[in-house]
Amino acid sequence: MPDDAEGAEGVEDDSLEGRPSKSSRKRAAHAAQAMGERLITLREAELERLSLPEPLLTAVREARRIRSHGGLSRQKQYIGKLMREIDLAPLEAALGPAAAPPRPRRAKPGRFR
Repeated sequence: MPDDAEGAEGVEDDSLEGRPSKSSRKRAAHAAQAMGERLITLREAELERLSLPEPLLTAVREARRIRSHGGLSRQKQYIGKLMREIDLAPLEAALGPAAAPPRPRRAKPGRFR
């Protein structure tokens, strides 16, 4: 019986050899979602210039209209899913460092007293 289990493991190991690890897939998914969040902050003219696929463009526009925290979070995940289906290299080159998300503003010292 142990011989059967060892044989099954050997077959499984061979089939998993070429696949990326779960950690690397999750890193790629998080990177795609982060880039999608950057798309939400862009102006409409900048989005048009990127020539994104129509479903992704629609999802980004919809995310701008959502005010609910939970709904926006789910929409960002959906945008990340759509981003994983396209080649990100040309998009990264087009966005460049200038498209980084804006830094949060600090509260004025006397405002909350």
